[in-house]
Amino acid sequence: MKEYSVVGKRLPRIDSPAKAMGQAKYAADLVLPRMLHGKVLRSPHPHARILNIDTSQAEGLPGVKAVVTGKDTKGVKFGGWRAFTQLIDQYPLCMDKVRYIGDEVAAVAAVDEDTAEEALDLIRVDYEPLQAILDPEAAMKEGAPRIHEEVERNICWSRFIEFGNVEEGFARSDYVREDNFSLQTQAYAPTEPRACLASFDHAGRLTIWTSTQCPYPVQCQLAAALGLREGDVRVVQPFLGGGFGAKFELFPYEVCCSLLAQKTGRPVKMMYTRQEEFSASRTRHAMKIWLKTGFKKDGTLMARQARAVLDGGAYTSFGPTVTFTAGFFHTLLYRLPNYKYEGYRVFTNKPPSSGMRGIGAVQPFFAGETQMDMVARDLGIDPIELRLKNARQPNEVIPKLTTVNSCGLSECLTKVGESTRWHERQSKLPPGRGIGIACAGQQSGGAFNWFRTRLAFSNARVRANDDGTVVLFAGAADIGQGSSTVLCQILAEELGVRFEDVSIVAADTGTTPVDIGTWGSRVTFQAGNAVRAAAIELKKQLFAVVAPKLNADPVDLDIKDRKIFAKGRPEPSMPFPEAVTAAQAANKGKILEVAGSYHPEGKGIVSPAYSFVAVVAEVEVDRETGQVKVDRLTVAHDCGQPINPMSVEGQVEGSVHMGLGYALTEQVVSEKGEMLNPSFLDYRIPTALDMPEVKIIEVITDEPEGPFGAKEAGEGCVAPVAPAIANAIYDAIGVRVKDLPITPEKVLKALREAQPNS
Repeated sequence: MKEYSVVGKRLPRIDSPAKAMGQAKYAADLVLPRMLHGKVLRSPHPHARILNIDTSQAEGLPGVKAVVTGKDTKGVKFGGWRAFTQLIDQYPLCMDKVRYIGDEVAAVAAVDEDTAEEALDLIRVDYEPLQAILDPEAAMKEGAPRIHEEVERNICWSRFIEFGNVEEGFARSDYVREDNFSLQTQAYAPTEPRACLASFDHAGRLTIWTSTQCPYPVQCQLAAALGLREGDVRVVQPFLGGGFGAKFELFPYEVCCSLLAQKTGRPVKMMYTRQEEFSASRTRHAMKIWLKTGFKKDGTLMARQARAVLDGGAYTSFGPTVTFTAGFFHTLLYRLPNYKYEGYRVFTNKPPSSGMRGIGAVQPFFAGETQMDMVARDLGIDPIELRLKNARQPNEVIPKLTTVNSCGLSECLTKVGESTRWHERQSKLPPGRGIGIACAGQQSGGAFNWFRTRLAFSNARVRANDDGTVVLFAGAADIGQGSSTVLCQILAEELGVRFEDVSIVAADTGTTPVDIGTWGSRVTFQAGNAVRAAAIELKKQLFAVVAPKLNADPVDLDIKDRKIFAKGRPEPSMPFPEAVTAAQAANKGKILEVAGSYHPEGKGIVSPAYSFVAVVAEVEVDRETGQVKVDRLTVAHDCGQPINPMSVEGQVEGSVHMGLGYALTEQVVSEKGEMLNPSFLDYRIPTALDMPEVKIIEVITDEPEGPFGAKEAGEGCVAPVAPAIANAIYDAIGVRVKDLPITPEKVLKALREAQPNS
């Protein structure tokens, strides 16, 4: 690979000092003069009709400045999937009925939080309880009560994928296997509960500081909900304490906060409690997956058929994308000539499910990679060798879906096998100890314009100053993953300046250009391409001015280490600050500022690029207690050219941690629609003490569409952790658990069923 000056270097994140010294301001830290505090009244019923709301006592409470209900809103529904208007289905405050425990019914603003809480208790709501539908398969049945009256059989969205001929593929197979898998609801549980602060100026323009991943989509949706022009709404993202998809969308509390600020003429701040963050936020989709796959005796994959039923909860949210990706990811890893998928996302009276880290990937990869292990053992083929035989290769087309350009899957498998001495140890470890393999892939940003924006997905502006400093204006939001640092590295590399010369202004719709948001592992790839495009344009303008001074053609110039020179002839040269001064002088003092953009249309129906990963898990299982201990996870990851290897490692370790919880401990427990474990005490996230040793192996490929060959590095490693652990458990004790999480109780049950007479 090419050696770079800034790209590929282990540089600390630019926000590290502020965070380390406690200077970083999150939304909950912000305070404005005369600020009020807002709270939301939530439904105690999973499904009920609203008969009447009496707010008179709350309005009369001293210190209460405003109370709003559905009738105080514009009555406009909002939702992120603007490409299909029927999917925009949530009101800021419920109008006619509530659809889950936690649904927003009313909101208050008061002089302090305690008064606001007291006011909520004084609001009287008359409900007519309706039958709650909590199981998606029951909700799909004819005659089931409708959660949204206009939606038949409660099917929010269905998606079908088919290529080849699955019937013929199965007929030509020597071995066909069918399995059912059950995947649980997982909470996002970001460290920072969401918060926002809204303020209107004297001209009626709104500024809202909010913990969001997507300032521009929130700006657009918030303007529509309030009946304002988009240009009259400014969304600013402060420091963010994690998102994972939980803070992707506009939320009702942001509309309520803005509405209360508008009504009172004073700034209003709202903050979620930890319980609200768990029970009135979003969750990962629970899924039931049926999977049928056919092979030749030699292990050649012939056909696959899949059916998924997704528990969507009360509203559409980002569910249609998950419904599609839950089918798409079955096709990504292996050469598959025949495929058929049907996916159904179903409304239930639970909190809405949305796109969580590894969007729509962790569920199908658990099913597919667990089944792949079972097939390997049934056919007597080593699990790694079976995967290598069928592994996706570079420059392959997945019919009707996408093209995979770079692909290091085979290398990931080979390296992770060598590192763990797989062939010496698989099925040969002492009793109770096991080793398992699983793979996954991930998109580098979606290509479909689900938001129906008329603008490019990513835009950037770059301003060069005559003192040699450079300012990057980027709409992409850094949500803790270090993307702002990566964008600065891309700019510094392309522009030939040093990393410390670059600063960034990010995620503020009032000052930064449009970016579609931080989701689907798209920032490094798509925003990075926009930044690089701006840098290339800036160089073009500089070279046009400098070329005559260096007696060279502009196309022969290069820039490195703050100097512009002719390629192959480092002297004479012109320092970067002098070049900027010359360019400004040539344009009558005009500020040297350029723009760049990136839009993925025409670069693959699903995504312009894909990362790949292979994980080997090593576990110990106690047959007496069913307890599973993960000793080591070895991760081989193809993320193209790492822009910042230290950030990549941090992202991989974070992904592994989330996958570990998904595999063994994390599960939303609810009864009659109410979450029973909405706290870190009862919702079991692995701690630092639970983390195994993690070894990371970089597999470097060159992605032609990516900035400097880069691809995603933030999500792909979540998905293979759970199936690798499940496969290692089988290697250790010879039993399968096909529903997550794999708790000690499920392990013991599987052991009893495997030895009924013992």
